[in-house]
Amino acid sequence: MKKALISGITGSGGSYLAEYIADNQDVEIHGISRWHSTTSCKNLERIQDKVQLHECDLTDFSSVLSVLKEVEPDYIFHLASHANVRASFDTPLSVMYNNIMGTANLFEAIKHAKIDSIIQICSTPEVYGQVDPKNIPIKEDCPIKPINRYAVSKTTQDLLGQSYFKSDKIKVITTRMFSYMNPRRKDLFSTSFAMQVAKIENGLEKELVHGNLDSTRTIIDVRDAMRSYWLAIEKGKPGEVYNIGGEKVLTIKEFLNILKDLAYCEIPSRVEPKLLRPIDVTLQIPDTTKFRKATRWEPEYTFEQSVNHLLESCRKEIKKFSNSEK
Repeated sequence: MKKALISGITGSGGSYLAEYIADNQDVEIHGISRWHSTTSCKNLERIQDKVQLHECDLTDFSSVLSVLKEVEPDYIFHLASHANVRASFDTPLSVMYNNIMGTANLFEAIKHAKIDSIIQICSTPEVYGQVDPKNIPIKEDCPIKPINRYAVSKTTQDLLGQSYFKSDKIKVITTRMFSYMNPRRKDLFSTSFAMQVAKIENGLEKELVHGNLDSTRTIIDVRDAMRSYWLAIEKGKPGEVYNIGGEKVLTIKEFLNILKDLAYCEIPSRVEPKLLRPIDVTLQIPDTTKFRKATRWEPEYTFEQSVNHLLESCRKEIKKFSNSEK
């Protein structure tokens, strides 16, 4: 049986990826998680008997090397990352050190362990920065112009992947995932909005707060996103970069209005200055032709299904919280 190793497996995306693999592939699943995460595996509750966790800090080279030698994975999905863009303005050195050195240690450990794995690097459209409208939709050869510290760290991850592919023949595939709905990741605008709607419905909050609503995005379901990662590593070509995203184009304001329409009560809202970024990327519309042609990937969930899944997941979580407080 082949083995898959997921960094950040207890996180929001990593846990959904683990669920997809457990439900659809005959693969032994291993996961890297920091010591303080291994004691709290809420996201992996449904498949905990199908996952082997390894305590490891990616910023510690020796522990990364030890795990790779023990597991000898055929596939490595590198999802572990500090991914909060707003936080990268407040703690820039922490974000950059974690993301850059964690990735560098992983590649060095792969090289020294002499493991013949296929590695997927989970990147982001933030690396493109504020794209000129003439380059919309964004193709993979669009100029790289990061404008925040998180994007700088992810750009460096991309470049590290290219470097190790070219100089050390390590099989690296880079995916740049555009916006997706993920109920387990609270700092995404979509989840933040849905959680606040659920709290207002239950009388736990009186108003919804938000940052900039003028950005334009495409949004897909997290389950489609994680399935695409598997297809990338299964059918993608090492050394290549692939944009992944949906076709539904809307502004963040339009998304918020959709949630308000689905709410059980009126949802007052206002701008919260603390949520505004010093500089923002306002236009992220991908050209996914290259990825779809290589993998034949198509989203399985409609936009409406994804929104309902997000909102109902948040309502269930808030209901559990409300009941536990009684």
